[in-house]
Amino acid sequence: MKHAELRAIVHNIGDSFASGIGLLIGVYEIDVFSEASRSPDGSLTIDFLAGRVTEGSASSSLAEAVTLYRDALAKLCAQAGGSISELAEAQVRYWSDPLGRRFAVTIQDRSGRRSTTDYVGVPGTRPKVMDSLGRLRPKPSTR
Repeated sequence: MKHAELRAIVHNIGDSFASGIGLLIGVYEIDVFSEASRSPDGSLTIDFLAGRVTEGSASSSLAEAVTLYRDALAKLCAQAGGSISELAEAQVRYWSDPLGRRFAVTIQDRSGRRSTTDYVGVPGTRPKVMDSLGRLRPKPSTR
């Protein structure tokens, strides 16, 4: 699968998790932003490949949901004609600031290409930035 396709799949997982409903794993109530705000640095980072929270503190209910989302990630990859083995990293960091709820998707494919893409709101959309010609464009991913 192409890098952009893998990023879209992980974005879908991260966005579903941010929505608080958890439809990919059945109806499962989640409040990741509230739990992130209670963490020492105000954020929560989830490794969806390993199915665990890597930074911040999570309730047992949220930790259980993360485990279920690991299986949902594998299923989405298969439905797109690929495999979860094409991902070397699939992390999403959640936090809130005065501008709203935010999350950043970081992926690395098996060829070593890595990118981080920021999203704002629920559903998550890429924030807009001004380009050199004064046009609003989606903020580019960082490599």
